[in-house]
Amino acid sequence: MTTAYDFSATGIDGQDVALDDYRGKVLLVVNVASKCGFTPQYEGLEALSRKYAERGLVVLGFPCDQFGHQEPGDEAEIKNFCSLNYDVTFPMFAKVDVNGDAAHPLWKWLKNEKGGFLGIDAIKWNFSKFLVGRDGRVIKRYAPTEKPEALGGDIEAALG
Repeated sequence: MTTAYDFSATGIDGQDVALDDYRGKVLLVVNVASKCGFTPQYEGLEALSRKYAERGLVVLGFPCDQFGHQEPGDEAEIKNFCSLNYDVTFPMFAKVDVNGDAAHPLWKWLKNEKGGFLGIDAIKWNFSKFLVGRDGRVIKRYAPTEKPEALGGDIEAALG
């Protein structure tokens, strides 16, 4: 059985990151963008990260430029933007595709595990979110419009 821990990704600074490093944690995996109407959700994601980190939550941000060219920068620009504007401290990754043939394997798996609205797998927009339990299995998928602060109950339940 495949779990989130079977994947790896390139960190925002170019290093390989095995998601197995987060084994036993609850993960909130999000495709992010710097120039989107939902970009202020970075504030809520960082608040969740700070509130629940000691209990085992890790927010993972995956920049994506597949929606309206809203993540045009390179990794250094993205990291700088997130740090300066939202004081992001949670792990960020290199830009990925979340849809199509070139979609990152993690995102292909996430979509396969929890289909979207009406069973459509494709990610619709930036700031789609997946909650992954301590066992590495997907618990729930959230639409971009669902604000991070609304996820507290589900996160509390996943943290136990």
